[in-house]
Amino acid sequence: MGVLETIPVLLSSSSSSSFLDTSTVIALTVFFALLCACIIIGHLLEENRWANESITALLLGLCCGVVVLLISKFHSSRILVFSEDLFFLYLLPPIIFNAGFQVKKKRFFKNFTTILLFGVVGTVISFCLISLGAYLLFKRIGVTSLDIQDYLAVGAILSATDSVCTLQVLNQDETPLLYSSVFGEGVVNDATSIVLFNAVQSLDVSNIDLLTALKLLGTFLYLFFTSTALGIAAGLISAYIIKTLYFGRHSTDREVALMMLMAYLSYVLAELLNLSGILTIFFCGIVMSHYTWHNVTESSRVTTKHAFATISFIAETFIFLYVGMDALDIDKWKSSKQGTSIAVSSTLFALVLVGRAAFVFPIANITNCIKKRPSTKIELRKQFIIWWAGIMRGAVTIALSYNQFANSDKTLTEDSALMITSTIIVFLFSTVVLGSITKPLIEAVLLRNAKPAHSDATDIPSLDDLQILFLENGDPSDQGGSNEPARRKGSLSLLISNPTSTVHYFWRKFDDKFMRPVFGGQGFVPFVPSSPTGAADPQTS
Repeated sequence: MGVLETIPVLLSSSSSSSFLDTSTVIALTVFFALLCACIIIGHLLEENRWANESITALLLGLCCGVVVLLISKFHSSRILVFSEDLFFLYLLPPIIFNAGFQVKKKRFFKNFTTILLFGVVGTVISFCLISLGAYLLFKRIGVTSLDIQDYLAVGAILSATDSVCTLQVLNQDETPLLYSSVFGEGVVNDATSIVLFNAVQSLDVSNIDLLTALKLLGTFLYLFFTSTALGIAAGLISAYIIKTLYFGRHSTDREVALMMLMAYLSYVLAELLNLSGILTIFFCGIVMSHYTWHNVTESSRVTTKHAFATISFIAETFIFLYVGMDALDIDKWKSSKQGTSIAVSSTLFALVLVGRAAFVFPIANITNCIKKRPSTKIELRKQFIIWWAGIMRGAVTIALSYNQFANSDKTLTEDSALMITSTIIVFLFSTVVLGSITKPLIEAVLLRNAKPAHSDATDIPSLDDLQILFLENGDPSDQGGSNEPARRKGSLSLLISNPTSTVHYFWRKFDDKFMRPVFGGQGFVPFVPSSPTGAADPQTS
């Protein structure tokens, strides 16, 4: 857990016999007041073209950091200090879980292949290019004390994107393909970056050869698939327990509490097993929204939907607010040379741009060659938006940077401080400067003011695809005589021509026949009075 502290000036002027530490009370008071200010200012700037809540929290944190820095006579800019454990164990889990719980599953899994290509393959490509570029260029700038593991860690750190600014501009009803691609890639990218970072930490870099690269790949695949399996298992267990015991007969509080606790349990269990808690809790959220959410009472559905979103919003605002204040940490800036810091941050940002472009445009064009319907293809202007969405760096980048360069057993060296300050510069520039022009830029690219000639929301499926529906779309009774056209094709030819839709079709048949009778889900009606109705799932619309 983090340590709470306030500036010495405030401490010297306060004395109390209360059992609570005065510095703790002051720090929390200031911080919660700033959180309230962020929400109010964010509401007032809702329609502003140049600002959003993330930028508001970041700038407010910077302003507060300047004030504290002046009051403390340039001793410290922080009123709240917390370790990376606070970030990864308490703040990040609710954000990722809510992303999985609220995800539009039909659109997410419809574009699952594209999302995996961008989020996994693309992140690995970016990781390789950034690591290689840093290794080749940093020594010319004057950074000489980093080892191979540090360079690989830099690649993983700078591969983590933050697409919040772009998602706040995109309309998922007008451009569902683009929105789901950006959203899905953002979540999978964070998980992939953290998995890569953890794989690098466990790597023996004393002797780099082909076997070492294969071990890195094997560790990555192991962490990825085992973490996903653990999240799915945790979600299914929660669905089975709530369906079987049906807590809603006596107390809706218990079923809500059980959902929250089992979601968090999946995360900490993954961390205990040295897996990726981010992947685990994300897929746990998807499974819970598919099964568990339908097994609780109507009031619990409303409660969980809004509670998870609210906790996620507060955690995200908290992170940006703190990073804004911590960006002015005077100790890190004193330990690094300003000119070298600007050179390193410029190099890192250039590598981010190149690494992003190296996979977005090739992968998008490869998927366009495979897809048949024009409405499912990613045209050039949408490719540009996907590329732009991944330029911004977020709190995961900052946390991983601290973990690598500030948590070492040795004291903070000049190059370690340099890497932290350079990462902060990249974060601030991409979030504040590029984030502020995201809205007008995307509106110009998508020609929002003009009448669109085509929207990917008007995706008309072919006759073969009418019965190959998305996840949870419609009732099983829809598959009556209308599925005869699909039977004219063999399963293999259908899988080759429509791989994603075909997998969804067979998954739905398996889900309806085997999974839902055991784990419940949409349409489930338990054999007890006052059971929940099979209400439509708002996350699947």
